[in-house]
Amino acid sequence: MKKKDTAPLNNGEELTENTVVPENTTVCDSATATESSAAANVVESAVSEGSVKAADQSLTEEEKGDELHGENLNERAKVLSPWMTVLKRFFRSKLSVIGLVTIVVLFLFAFLGPVFSPWAANGGTVTDTDPARIKEIISASPITYYVGDEAFEALAVSIRLPQVVKLGDINAAHWLGTDDMGYDVLTRLMYGGRVSLTIGFVVVIIETIIGVIIGGLAGYFGKWVDNLIMRLVDILSCIPQLPIMLILSVIFTESGLGDSIAKLYYMMMILCLIGWTGTARLVRGQILSLREQEFMLAAKSSGLSTFSKIFKHLLPNVIPQLIVSMTLGLGSIILTEATLGFLNIGAPYGTATWGNLINLASNSTYRQYYPNLWVGAGVCITLAILAFNFVGDGLRDAFDPKMKR
Repeated sequence: MKKKDTAPLNNGEELTENTVVPENTTVCDSATATESSAAANVVESAVSEGSVKAADQSLTEEEKGDELHGENLNERAKVLSPWMTVLKRFFRSKLSVIGLVTIVVLFLFAFLGPVFSPWAANGGTVTDTDPARIKEIISASPITYYVGDEAFEALAVSIRLPQVVKLGDINAAHWLGTDDMGYDVLTRLMYGGRVSLTIGFVVVIIETIIGVIIGGLAGYFGKWVDNLIMRLVDILSCIPQLPIMLILSVIFTESGLGDSIAKLYYMMMILCLIGWTGTARLVRGQILSLREQEFMLAAKSSGLSTFSKIFKHLLPNVIPQLIVSMTLGLGSIILTEATLGFLNIGAPYGTATWGNLINLASNSTYRQYYPNLWVGAGVCITLAILAFNFVGDGLRDAFDPKMKR
């Protein structure tokens, strides 16, 4: 008897001649099914290996992207504080760096220069009495004399030999020569820088303290306190500074302070009392916008005192604007002192300040024949004002969060 041929179905059943196979049923033998499953496993393993390699490659590229010159960017971002970010932005500006270096050089020149000068002693300048450098001073003045009824004009020439080197030439001993009193001009320029720079910083600091206190009270309390303080600010802003300085100079001179450096200090103190209005307006405007922020609502809810809310939470947020304002104000104060000295209403004659030294340019003889007496002071004043303005502009850009560079 002949045995019927059979073949396994996909589900393990045997296929006979009498078996009805559906149209969608796939008929295959055992070897074909085994090979198909093995191929599927190989494909799956290849896909999984490829995805792992791709993930490893993307992770490596990510790590490489996070590293720059051996430094991890994530770690560097953690190290940079807000103040470090400001310094980084500041030093990107070449003009800001030039201004900062110029300020440092001027301070070293003014405060350390006299230590190395042979003509500085006991906080002042000594005269040069070397006979080899003393020269005759020739002066001529027109005179009119009469012979009978006829008038004649002539020049009366006088020759005198001073005890010190007056109006000495520029040489190895005196790099800028000597003035009309026999003092070394370069050394007096150093001492003049001490007075001018010190006055600038003291005045700006006092103005800032007064403006911060009054502007902070006006901005925090508002209402009638704000109105009262702002009307006072408006009144003080209308006072012209230069006429006030002229009047005060006359008053102090008649009271016996005309020959003392205290006259200049008193005038600068009066300038502080009327010069804080700009700082007060700045602080008031900033606090008006800050007092409605969420952190101030939290401070009020915690029951902090008014002093703590103003001076521990509000004012620290105004410090960047104050730093910029103070830096820009320093140049203005130095220029004011130079103006008073040039008009001869500041420090008494003979006191070493940049303003008094540049006052020599008002004399036509010195202006024409002795530029070494006053050009140095003019250069120092110009450099100081430009340097403080450059630094102020750099700080303003560095503190500005909208700056992209």
